[in-house]
Amino acid sequence: MEFTAQQIAELINGTVEGDTNQVIRDVSKIEEGRPETLTFLANPKYEQHIYNTEASVVIVNNNFKPEKPIKTTLIRVEDAYQALAKLLQLYESSLPKKTGIEQPSFINQSALMGDFVYIGAFAYISEKAKIGNNVQIWPGAFVGEDVEVGDDTIIYSGVKIYKHCKIGNSCIIHAGAVIGSDGFGFAPGPDGEYQKIPQVGNVILEDLVEIGANTTVDRATMGSTIVRKGAKIDNLVQIAHNVEIGANTVIAAQTGIAGSTKIGKNCMFGGQIGVAGHLKIADQVKVAAQSGIGKSVVKDGTVLMGSPAMDAMQYNKSYVMFRKLPAIYQQLQEIEKKVSEK
Repeated sequence: MEFTAQQIAELINGTVEGDTNQVIRDVSKIEEGRPETLTFLANPKYEQHIYNTEASVVIVNNNFKPEKPIKTTLIRVEDAYQALAKLLQLYESSLPKKTGIEQPSFINQSALMGDFVYIGAFAYISEKAKIGNNVQIWPGAFVGEDVEVGDDTIIYSGVKIYKHCKIGNSCIIHAGAVIGSDGFGFAPGPDGEYQKIPQVGNVILEDLVEIGANTTVDRATMGSTIVRKGAKIDNLVQIAHNVEIGANTVIAAQTGIAGSTKIGKNCMFGGQIGVAGHLKIADQVKVAAQSGIGKSVVKDGTVLMGSPAMDAMQYNKSYVMFRKLPAIYQQLQEIEKKVSEK
């Protein structure tokens, strides 16, 4: 990797302030900047680092106004974070990609394999599986019977994809994720024992979905558990049977979504959120971390916080009162004491 500041600016539609010929050979965090590296400033909390960073070039927003002299070259863009993302995507796409089939691995003779596929050692491809073009299946992954994997998808080490599941194009499934395990379905009997309800559905991941490490997406009891196009699921998330996640929705780590809940598109869920089953969540809903959702959300764009979750503004007002409860209680005790003394 070696580019000049001007070449980088042309890639991200930016404007250079400083040395257009400054050479960049690597990237760095702004607080750990090194000479001949590129970094960025998008969050104002990190602004103090731009005045002493050793990074040679910093990508900043067009509206950034320095309060002190800056010794580094700037590239001004509309959105620094998106510009950096674009650069890193270009860099990653330029790296050589693995192809070929490593041994030992197992590919059933009935499986259909696309062109330029990479199958890592100890991977297992079951009967009737269909693997698209440019797919990467890393060592130790399991692809079950009749599974379909779309073009340009990456399946990392240790991923398990159970039978009949369908994975779209350009998906990424990180290490340890399990796609299509049984939903948690049991019927209580008269003797108190639970009888397992067979889970005969599947999981569908549409195009451009990313599933984090050690996340589980359970197969449907009947029909499909669906993660719609462009959704991004973090590590350690539990998605139960017959759930539907809307397009371009993002869900942070340790969130659990109970069965048959439907979440709309373009929603944003923080970490450690609990969502009860059989609910409907509208589009563009935002939920703060550690919230608990126990009822459906019908209004698009709602912002929720707390457990049980409520409107974020109401929660903040309530929390102010909650913090005052010890003082209020003390005042009540003093009033009771004065009343009793009369």
